[in-house]
This record gives sequence, C-alpha cells and structure tokens, in this order.
Amino acid sequence: MLFATVGLGHFTAAPAESNSRAMQAGSSSAAAAPDGCKVRDTTHEGLPAVNISNHWVELILVPKLGGRLMQVKFAGHAYLFENPQLKGKYFPPLAPGAKPDWYNYGGDKIWPMPEGREDSSEDAQHWPGPIADALDDGNYTATVVSRAPRCTVRLDGPSDERTGLQYSREISLSSDSPEISFHAVMKNISAHPIEWSMQSVTQYDTADPLAADDYNHNFWAFTPANSKSAYLDGFHVRSGLADDPSFSINGGLFRLHWLYLQNEVWIDSPGDWVAVVDHQAGYALVEKFRYEPAAEYPGKASVIFYKNGPSVEMNDRGRPEIRIHPDDAPFYMEAEINSPMAKLAPGETYAMDTNWFPARAGKEFTGVAEAGIVVEPLQAARTATGVRIRGSFGVFFPGRVAAEFLGVNGASLGSANLGVADVGEPLDLHREVPAPAGTVRVKVSLTGEPGKILGALGEAVVTGNLN
Repeated sequence: MLFATVGLGHFTAAPAESNSRAMQAGSSSAAAAPDGCKVRDTTHEGLPAVNISNHWVELILVPKLGGRLMQVKFAGHAYLFENPQLKGKYFPPLAPGAKPDWYNYGGDKIWPMPEGREDSSEDAQHWPGPIADALDDGNYTATVVSRAPRCTVRLDGPSDERTGLQYSREISLSSDSPEISFHAVMKNISAHPIEWSMQSVTQYDTADPLAADDYNHNFWAFTPANSKSAYLDGFHVRSGLADDPSFSINGGLFRLHWLYLQNEVWIDSPGDWVAVVDHQAGYALVEKFRYEPAAEYPGKASVIFYKNGPSVEMNDRGRPEIRIHPDDAPFYMEAEINSPMAKLAPGETYAMDTNWFPARAGKEFTGVAEAGIVVEPLQAARTATGVRIRGSFGVFFPGRVAAEFLGVNGASLGSANLGVADVGEPLDLHREVPAPAGTVRVKVSLTGEPGKILGALGEAVVTGNLN
C-alpha cells in the first residue's frame, strides 16, 4: 500500500497503540471476555451482511449499501440511525447524466470533501453530494482479513470516475474490549493529480425510544473548542438558523444540545475527539482521531455536526415552505470528522485511522480522558487516615482501577487498588483509602496486567474537604 508523502495524514501508529491498550485490558483476569471475537455472514433487513461481534459489541456491515456500517450495538444499546423508509431496499448508483438523487439509508460511511452543490457537477474540486454515486451507493466487496486475535473485515468500493477516488476501509474488533477500529483509505484511480479530504460520516439515532413521534430531548454532542478559532463565534453555522439555541461554547467545549431544527455547524476543533452522549438512555460513544495543527482542513473545519429537522425550503412555485413531518425529516444527527486535504498523484493512497469507544454515560458530561468519559471529575480530600476519593466515569476498557499517590514533585509515593471496572456499567468512585504521608495529588487510572497502564481517568489536588 503506497501512502501519500504529503503532510502527516497517513498515520498508522495510533491504532497500534490503541489496540495494545485493549489487549492489556483484556488480560485482566477480573474482566476477560470468554468468547473472543467472531465474524459471520448474515442478512440485515433481507440484504447480505457481515456481523462482527465480541463480548460487548455487535457491528452490522452491509457491503451493498455503499459499504455502510449500518448498526453498532453496545450492551444491547443501538447507536445508529437506520432509515425506516429504506430498510431492506437497494438502489444502484445513478447513471451518468441522470437527475441527482440520494438514498439516505443511514448508518456510517465515508464521503469526499469539500462538498459542492448539485449545479457544481462539472466542478472537479467539489463533490456534488450527498448523491447516489459509486462512492456512496456502490456495491462494496467484503473480505475477512482476520478472525483472531482481532476480527477485521475489509470493504473495497468501486472506482468513481468523476472524483477519481476509490475507497476501502478495514473495520476491526479485538477480543478484549469494546474499542472499534477503522482504517479508511482513498486511492487516486485517475491519470492526473487530485486533492480531496476524506470524511467519516456517522448518523446517530435521535428519536425518543419511548415515543415514536418525538425526538430525544436529552441528546448531546461535544468536541473541544478552539480558543483561537478562525470562526467569529468559535464555530460556523453553514446552514440553518444562525442563532440556533442548540449550539454553545462552555468550559472549553463546543456543546450541541439536539433540537429538532435543520442545521449544519462547522468547528475548527484542535482536539482529537468527538463525543455523542445520550443522557436519556445513559450511553455515549467517543470517536477519536488525529488532529494535525499545521494541516489544511476543508473550510478550516476538522469536525462538522448536521442536525436533521424542519427547515425552510422553496417549493416548485417559488414559495417558502417549512418541512416539519418526521417522515420527511426523520430524527438523526450526523457527526462528521474530516481528514486534512491530501494531494494524490495517480495511484497514490491516503489513509485515516479512527477509533470508537462506546461507554456508559451519566446525567452530566464534563470531558474525555484517556480511558473513559468523565461524568463527574475526580476529587480528593484529606481525612484523618488517608484520602477520600470521588468521581464518576464511563470506562473504555475492562480492567482494574488504581489510585496513585503523588508527592510535591510529582514523585509516586504508592498506590491503592480501587476495584474492577466493568465497561457495561458506570464507574462511580466514592470511598476513603489509606494514603502515604506527603500526598498532594491523586491520579486514578485503569490497569491491566501488573504494571500495565491502560489510561488515566483523572487527577486531582488533595484538598481539605469535598464539596
């Protein structure tokens, strides 16, 4: 596989490191998955599909529908939107010269950026999507790459002559954690140089599971805000209401509270994660990626959110109408992650790696740590016999929870075992533990095998009391 030599986008070290953490977590005897991972052929809504699963997660891939990952289930919770009007249906890519159309099946897929408009079909620098072309609606070929110790399926798509692109991506699960790994590749199949960004597009279900005709009123999305943003408000509303109350920046985070209004917002986030949080159901999914500060991103946006919903449109009589019926505007939100722009010579490829971490969520969200989401930040208070620790998290890996006691110069003074973390349940810490004299800070981490650190959950200064 030949990677482009432009920029830093063709990274491969991050997935290997992440996978190593997952392996370490699985080696913890307290939380090891007994059944490993599995790959099997199946059907989904009557269409040929591939199922990848382990102890915690089930993935459903439908190659015929543009190589889509149609559903992700974690501890029985389904995350992705599937269009009820198109379930079990398949439409081939449009023939050249046909009237533009799009079949929104739902799920997760890869798109090119920058996008244009339908009337920009002759502009080779913009994709006039979403559109039912070979990239989005082609019949992909599924190949099982490995079954143990990781289960990996590769999806290879057809060539698209207009963009000069061909997509493939590998989707993987290990036996040891719910982490989902993606390795997406775009190839220049044309005879001339091209330049595109690759975009991961994930449609999340925002319907209220208890009321078929209503949306989930406690559905949120987050990503780190840019204190030196190129956008006036720290984000750019590209379509929809400019003063949509869904959007805010607080505590260093861009926050989206899902409301039933059509909108698209661009964020030049300097972070490396997007978190989608369903407070009503108590589940979250974190998408991690690599952000390259010196790289050029399409429209300067590294992250885009699209909210489906009512919008003002012009009818065929040239009069404005509001689209309000759920059948015309179903309840879903897109989380979109952009790669940097990549210049590709004929035959060259560019790769983007992302990792998803499903987790349990609570009533609040305050950030993402190395090993989990932070519901309530870690706090520590001195007692007569040690330290009282409090915090709440949704962990990414199974393993043991350890508290490390740090002195004035950051030197480790010792540690204490705080028990076992179960990825299927929230981790609530509220206990007192003995601590060495001179302890000024406490760091809580997940550990696997003895001496193997899976990642930190939080660090706190020891105070005189807990609020």
